[in-house]
Amino acid sequence: MIKLVNVEKTYYSKAGNIEALQKTDLEIKDGEIFGIIGLSGAGKSTLIRCINMLEVPTGGQVFVDGKEMTALHGTELRKARQDIGMIFQHFNLLASRTVEQNVAFPLEIQGMAKDKIRSRVDELLKLVQLDERKDYYPSQLSGGQKQRVGIARALASNPKVLLSDEATSALDPQTTKSILALLKDINKKLNLTIVMITHQMEVVKEICDRVAVIENGRIIEQGSMYKVFTEPQEETTKEFVRTVNDIKIPPIINTADMKPEYFPGSCLLANLEFLSDPDAAEHPEKKSGSAEADQPVVSALVKKFGVDVNIISGKVDYLKDTPYGTLLVEIIGGEKAIRDSLAYLNEVKVKLEVLGYVK
Repeated sequence: MIKLVNVEKTYYSKAGNIEALQKTDLEIKDGEIFGIIGLSGAGKSTLIRCINMLEVPTGGQVFVDGKEMTALHGTELRKARQDIGMIFQHFNLLASRTVEQNVAFPLEIQGMAKDKIRSRVDELLKLVQLDERKDYYPSQLSGGQKQRVGIARALASNPKVLLSDEATSALDPQTTKSILALLKDINKKLNLTIVMITHQMEVVKEICDRVAVIENGRIIEQGSMYKVFTEPQEETTKEFVRTVNDIKIPPIINTADMKPEYFPGSCLLANLEFLSDPDAAEHPEKKSGSAEADQPVVSALVKKFGVDVNIISGKVDYLKDTPYGTLLVEIIGGEKAIRDSLAYLNEVKVKLEVLGYVK
């Protein structure tokens, strides 16, 4: 659906040139939700604006639905852009127009007949659950409602691609969840390809099928959401993962004297991750054998090896629709029993992080 080949973008100025994108290659599949995550200034907004040619690349090629956007100009480019909707962080609504008139605006520019505009706008406002607010002005709406208007407007011309540039960054966590749920619903109902630009791993984790991490104008890591989240390779990616999966050891546990090896009277402090294979349901013959979030691994340790397991903290979360669980535990027992417990955990493919031995 979307393909970037050696895309570069350099901003030239007397103060010095800025290479916002460097030799960027990226391929986004038809109908998927693809996340691009990076810190401020990493180049992610420049990248997304190169897709619809709001920023003209300095070099390389951009293809959308088989059309080479970088080869189009004038009328051809404007026509191709109708297949690409875009939503923004700060909504960009027209304050003097009602909700209905804001959504109708791009269709008016295209010259669509008034009766067809009215029908299309009613359909879209129902989709984003704002049909009862069509006569309201932006000043009368909450932040989440404004973004729903922005989404409806972006969908007005029935695009094949929806670009989201930090669309939830100005919203509170609860409203963010509702907007992400709406985008997931739109993706399923319309089979719409969605590209999400964000600096929040929570957003990517919630909605994306695949993700790319950008740093200093380069894609440093990409893959399925499951793979990137559970097996991050680059330090920047690991930092993003820690923002939603950080291990917090409570003060009651004295880690000042924590040691890497067993000592008499000590117990093992470890973090366990239970990862469900997202492909297992569709391909049971390829099931990896990894311990899943609903398997009784802790009780198996107690029964098999006679250890005590003290659960300090834990949660079950989701990578889009794939569940995963985390437990911070103390494994209490003799040296051999703890060693055998670790071997068992590795055998059933629990992702294990040994933090150390404490009293």
